[in-house]
Amino acid sequence: MNALPLAGITVVALEQAVAAPFATRQLADLGARVIKVERPDGGDFARAYDAGVRGGLGTHFAWLNRSKESVALDAKRPEGRAILGELVAGADVFLQNLAPGAAERLGFGAARLRAEHPRLITVDMSGYGSRGPYRDKRAYDMLVQAEAGLISVTGTPETPVKAGSPLADIAAGMYAFSGTLAALVRRGTTGEGAAIEVAMFDAVAEWMGQAMYTTLYTGAPPPRSRLSHPVIAPYDAYPTADGPDVVIGVQNDRGWAALATGVLDRPDLVTDPRYATNRARVEHRAEVDAIVGAATSAMPRAELLRRLDEAGVPNASLNDGHGLIAHPQLAERDRWREVQSPVGPLRALLPPITFTDAEPRMDPIPALGEHTDAVLRELGRDAATIARLRAGAVVA
Repeated sequence: MNALPLAGITVVALEQAVAAPFATRQLADLGARVIKVERPDGGDFARAYDAGVRGGLGTHFAWLNRSKESVALDAKRPEGRAILGELVAGADVFLQNLAPGAAERLGFGAARLRAEHPRLITVDMSGYGSRGPYRDKRAYDMLVQAEAGLISVTGTPETPVKAGSPLADIAAGMYAFSGTLAALVRRGTTGEGAAIEVAMFDAVAEWMGQAMYTTLYTGAPPPRSRLSHPVIAPYDAYPTADGPDVVIGVQNDRGWAALATGVLDRPDLVTDPRYATNRARVEHRAEVDAIVGAATSAMPRAELLRRLDEAGVPNASLNDGHGLIAHPQLAERDRWREVQSPVGPLRALLPPITFTDAEPRMDPIPALGEHTDAVLRELGRDAATIARLRAGAVVA
């Protein structure tokens, strides 16, 4: 097997919660050394969001922090800042998602670090960016989903709902990850580092592109439509005779013809002017859904899925978490691995980026401060110094 593409890259992360740890875990997946700097008094607060993993480990933390080294130090103390400074001086990337202005107050603002370390890539993550009237506004996932309009297009006509996964955090983490990769590529050509900013609000605003353009150029926001699509029909979950609903998504008129003739046994629907085109079907959505639902509800689920697949009509099972865990596609493609953790071995999925010639890192999830002593020894601290730092609560 070949080396992973980020082998030899060191990332120092002053991070917490979801967005930044999601970015750095992906860097670790691809071989980077990620040194996670945590507070001595409890560390990353995502460790204790919940106790969903056996032994009390938080589910978010287990998901986002494998393959990292945990160093517990108090960056508000002079000696703690000195240690952090040494770590950053030896790093390729410094990523942080502290409260706005906090990194600068500690002496780790991007401008200063880039002046001192021209090859360093700094990544500052925040809710709303470093300028503007919302700069200091609290920015949790649900709040950003609301502010950026995502909640307005998700839910039922009567009730807006947030996305069930933390999409604002994930979006920001993905852009921080890809931005870091781009900066590393450019540095390989120019020798120069970069200062990168990623705001959760900007990330979700980008993901709202279709809804934004609809509003901008029609004057009306797209309506909330449960599972259905505002400009495509049929596109929804439909009942079966003996099991969970099946999701059907017809993208064009050819797909409608395939559904009508190959699944519904209603070739007349192909030429009926009320249903022949997508625009007509959207206009008569209730009738279309009733026709499709009446036919599918008379079929056993297995037969419906078979007929849809044979006709080439896009479809999916309406799975929950149990369905995902038991999904045959994950099992057949060997996507499950075992990851060690402070509470024992845990199941985890391989990351989505698959190199055919290199296995992603799936190293243990660290206990708080598990690597503090080892990292301090790398920096030249002897046992007596480490003991003094621990006794003074500078490190843990």
